[in-house]
Amino acid sequence: MTAPSTIYLVRHGNVHNPARILYGRLPRFRLSAKGLEEARAAGRFLNGAPVAALYCSPLLRTRQTAREIHAYHPALKLRRSPHLIEVLNPFEGRPGAEVDARHGDVYTGVGPPYEQPHDIVARTLRFFQLARGRHPGEKVVAVTHGDVIVFGMLWARGLALTPQNKASLHAIGFTGGYPATGSLTAFTFRTDSPRELPEVRYLKP
Repeated sequence: MTAPSTIYLVRHGNVHNPARILYGRLPRFRLSAKGLEEARAAGRFLNGAPVAALYCSPLLRTRQTAREIHAYHPALKLRRSPHLIEVLNPFEGRPGAEVDARHGDVYTGVGPPYEQPHDIVARTLRFFQLARGRHPGEKVVAVTHGDVIVFGMLWARGLALTPQNKASLHAIGFTGGYPATGSLTAFTFRTDSPRELPEVRYLKP
């Protein structure tokens, strides 16, 4: 029997954003002091775990979060993966309140070149396939972004990949609602099947 493979998707720590804009893929958005402590808490949570690999999105805030986790696993090589990057959407640089008024829906009425939920899940599954292939039966940590985690959760539960379900996570068993900064969501695969829907656990250090 194949040993379970677990991929921890870690949401980056809180970001320094005094203008309260939707920063998306914009450069130079770093962790706040709170975010650094959240990243360290995630590292402490994983301390002692037999982590086989550590990946992160290419963006600054995820690299900073991953570095704090890496301090507890210095023997690992920190790798970047474009599959883990933030969602490409047309609201970058606009007031966060504008997106809040849409209940976080940056997808409805939006066309190419911007991403839709199925695009996000497609690249997340490519990352899962890569991680399971490179590290079968082991634990992998990947620092990424909120919507990547959310739509991964919905996929794993076999639920529709819709903005409405994104906004109703508490109703489908994720008691914290939207994943908190510094939180971990564990996806555990128990077979080698590429069609397996993993078990999902939400963890907040």
